[in-house]
Amino acid sequence: MIRFILALLLAALPCAAFAQKLDDTPRTVVMTAFYPEWHSLVPTIQDAKEHTINGSTFLTGTLEGKPVVLMQSGVSVVNAAMNTQVVLDRFNVKRIVFSGIAGGVDPALSIGDVVVAENWGQYLEASFARKTKTGWMPPDQGAPDSPANWNFIFPRGTLITSKTAQMQRMVRIPVDPGLLALARKVVAGVTLERCVPPSDKMRPGSALCLPRMPKVEVGGTGVTAGIYADNAAFRIYLQKAWHARVLDMESAAVMQVAVSNSVPAIVFRSLSDLAGGDQHKNMEYTFEHLASANSAHVVRAFVAALPD
Repeated sequence: MIRFILALLLAALPCAAFAQKLDDTPRTVVMTAFYPEWHSLVPTIQDAKEHTINGSTFLTGTLEGKPVVLMQSGVSVVNAAMNTQVVLDRFNVKRIVFSGIAGGVDPALSIGDVVVAENWGQYLEASFARKTKTGWMPPDQGAPDSPANWNFIFPRGTLITSKTAQMQRMVRIPVDPGLLALARKVVAGVTLERCVPPSDKMRPGSALCLPRMPKVEVGGTGVTAGIYADNAAFRIYLQKAWHARVLDMESAAVMQVAVSNSVPAIVFRSLSDLAGGDQHKNMEYTFEHLASANSAHVVRAFVAALPD
């Protein structure tokens, strides 16, 4: 009787662990967050076949001759984590390569540049401290290598589990070292876009161009939170305390799920804006398509260089 009841309970569980694989071919996941990034890569997928899961499209095919599944993580950390686990459960995934846009934090970077960070942190995985007569008092001290606080926000690191290691609190989640080494070899010579093409909606008959040719840089820290950041003071804090180069809303969540599943992952992000450092207003909606294209250019060169 007990076995019968357990069997019924297990049959009723909507658990992804029991989900059937939609495709058995070992593939590289090429992940984007939302439509501009997705549209920069869809035309380059050969022999495309659509799969729909929970209303989201997963596109299998080849990119630069390599088997891939192209997808959107969705915007922000919960969507990114959820859909990263979905693709790992439903496809035969060899590695994850993220292509997207980001806000620039490092003042040495400019809009259009592509950054391949070597690690990612979640800057709002933190304690909000209480105010006392002697200053801010957080409820705990977090990880030993936690960055300095910003007012009442005290970073504490992210608790991460995996199949091969005990639970640990990590401030910065490293990307796969092999993928990072490959990126250092192949991406420096990629030609990037400098001008937004003319359109009827913006300066008919003319193109909007950046003051210099964008570049690709490998290394440093990227940071993530479920926040659309456009604040000059907080941008300066992230650069000083975290030594951050870029910020976004998905990458560290994707990295956390990848590490927990022991799947190699790397992230490519092109700057669409300066996260509060823009002179007059946030420039994402002006340059998101150019930045998406630049990240896609670098990712295509990277995928072409991946081993079979």
